[in-house]
Amino acid sequence: MEVYCHPVVLVHGWKSNPAIWDGLVIRLEEESVPCWNFDHAAMKDVSLEEISHALRRYISTERDTCGYRGPIDIICHSMGTCIGRYMLEVIDGESRTENVRQLIGIGPPNNGSSLAELFNHPRHGREIIEKLEGVFVPRNYDPKKDIIVQQFRPGSPAMTRLKEAGVRKDIVYRIILAANTTGTESFFPSFGGRTMELNTEGQLETTYSGDGIVPHRDSYLPGAKIDVLPADPQQLGLCPDMYCHINLPRNTEVIDRIMDYLCDPPHVA
Repeated sequence: MEVYCHPVVLVHGWKSNPAIWDGLVIRLEEESVPCWNFDHAAMKDVSLEEISHALRRYISTERDTCGYRGPIDIICHSMGTCIGRYMLEVIDGESRTENVRQLIGIGPPNNGSSLAELFNHPRHGREIIEKLEGVFVPRNYDPKKDIIVQQFRPGSPAMTRLKEAGVRKDIVYRIILAANTTGTESFFPSFGGRTMELNTEGQLETTYSGDGIVPHRDSYLPGAKIDVLPADPQQLGLCPDMYCHINLPRNTEVIDRIMDYLCDPPHVA
């Protein structure tokens, strides 16, 4: 299999770490694709903007280290997608000095996170948090003390800046989503196989069109190419939990799809 060996930058998500990419890193190494694994796990109580600036410095350092000035691909999980987008669209939106071929987002809350909003809900918030304690949030989690969660509420100043900046026409955006098309409860047991979301009136609903954490409504992005997995619904009977949000970067079908993207040079409009 031929791979176009542009360096790949990996950006993990909220309360995660670079080890989430171990399976993908092995595949990249097998195909001799240079991999730059950005680690922001130690950046506590900082803003989306600060992490995005750190990502930009990290990429600059990696470029200087290897002397590479050509195009790169950025692969992100969850809120990591918005870190990459904020760097490219808000911080670098006018100068466009970052040479990026494509940005691939896995389960991204591009429009803000319904769950972040629901964490703060006066009636539903505590119940939802208790269901996710030890699974997606730490014990005794208080969203009001979490800068990132507050910034990822739909309509927040940070999400508004990202929306107003808009996507870049010189970059191809690709989104990988998961859906529980068979209604399998073990897909994400905390919510009975469903995903919490906010409808257009801001009311709580549940849907199978999501990965347990991020509903499709949160992920859509103008002009982005979208893949919804699994391609074969029977996979949900074999390994349903591997299609939930937390496990998507480790999912072999997701990794295969990423490798396909890297082999298929994108073309911007």
